[in-house]
Amino acid sequence: MVSFVVAVVLLVLGYVLYSKVVERVIGVDPKRTTPAVAHPDGVDYVPMKPWRIFLIQFLNIAGVGPICGAIMGAQFGTASFLWIVFGCIFAGAVHDFIAGFISIRQDGASLPEIHGKYLGNGMKQFMRGFTVLLMILVGAVFVNTPAVLLNNHFTPDWSIYTWVIVIFAYYLIATLLPIDKLIGRLYPVFGLLLLGMAVAIVVAFVIYSPEIPEVWQGLENRHPDAEHNPIFPMMFISIACGAISGFHATQSPLMARCMVNEKQARPIFYGAMITEGVVALIWAAAATVFYHDPVLAQKTISADGHPLGGNAMVGVIADEWFTPVIATICILGVISAAVTSGDTALRSARLIVADFMHVDQKPIAKRLLVALPVFVLAAALLVFSLANPAGFDYIWRYFSWANQVLAMVTLWAVTVFLAHHKPGTCWYWITLIPALFMSMVTISFLFVAEKEGLGSLLPRPVGYGIAAAITLALAVLFFCRKGRGETK
Repeated sequence: MVSFVVAVVLLVLGYVLYSKVVERVIGVDPKRTTPAVAHPDGVDYVPMKPWRIFLIQFLNIAGVGPICGAIMGAQFGTASFLWIVFGCIFAGAVHDFIAGFISIRQDGASLPEIHGKYLGNGMKQFMRGFTVLLMILVGAVFVNTPAVLLNNHFTPDWSIYTWVIVIFAYYLIATLLPIDKLIGRLYPVFGLLLLGMAVAIVVAFVIYSPEIPEVWQGLENRHPDAEHNPIFPMMFISIACGAISGFHATQSPLMARCMVNEKQARPIFYGAMITEGVVALIWAAAATVFYHDPVLAQKTISADGHPLGGNAMVGVIADEWFTPVIATICILGVISAAVTSGDTALRSARLIVADFMHVDQKPIAKRLLVALPVFVLAAALLVFSLANPAGFDYIWRYFSWANQVLAMVTLWAVTVFLAHHKPGTCWYWITLIPALFMSMVTISFLFVAEKEGLGSLLPRPVGYGIAAAITLALAVLFFCRKGRGETK
């Protein structure tokens, strides 16, 4: 329990202290006009109150990542605590903050536009397609989880596809309506529900006093198939949103188009990521109790002998510790988290495609024209995930990898931004180190993962060696080119 408490304190200190350092480095200007003030359009550029933007941003980025991802990461042991804390403070929150700030300065630009500005037009074109693909994966994953939970816990006699249709219908409405009509009104309520769910687990810690493993008891790999799932890079991929997430930077422009003052960027972008880190830490701590306790560990195994997925473990934890009413609220919190990230993911996909194709998004007919192909692809992936027993885990792993690749590319973009924004200084190191680390993580996955990558064909040391060589090449390329470009 001591490790858990210390970890929470460190996350809070990260916001209080380190976020102010980052704010000074990027040069936030409260007098500068924001896009929402400069040209509100009543659809996407809509001024809103800071507390409402914070809750929307938090719910946009939270999803099931800091819940299911943290639970899956907890399978590796207490090393997950360290990654959530230090990854969140020095990588994830910095990534979200600077990417969101750049979007504010560039008239609410979408993430691929930011990539293009700092990494070149070729990267912009590639990341447009890659980002839209990730948003479609997010949409599929974040329909699967709430549909499964709703069907299993509330309507077991229904066909699961009934809930799929209902959720997709909601997604389409939320994607097409102006951001303040549905998202702006419902999300603050859902955000409070998600935070209340995390508080409920902390209360359970106090009541039941479970033996949460301590970091100093050992960082060994506790994964049930540890031989084929090394902590590096598998744990860093599994915890898809609780420490760092490229998906977050796709959501930041949505809120960058609603802020009325640049001073709001630190609490909204950095603060929302720290809040998500706390939520991820709570779920990781709860899951480690189950994975480490011999009796509770039996409940983490399905009837056919396979480890339960992160979405199923939510129900196991809730049913074990809470009364039926609190367990229901807890599950509804997870459902709301998934639903409210899925719709904004598809909204982001619409905006990225619209930016690329230069389609005016004021007429609802044109919004529908852009959105429909995105929804069709997401539905096809969803059917695959539901029709195959291991479909969800398969899509989750690729979603997680694509998510971390996007984070890695975004870190390189903001590192170039800092090199140009602060010429003659070394402040770019605050994102260069995370960029190098995430490069090593995502590239290693390709050559070390045995099911999803080439790990079954290559000896593991060779896979790590190839990843290290590519990461070193990226570092050399950066230092050779960092002096080029703008200085504003």
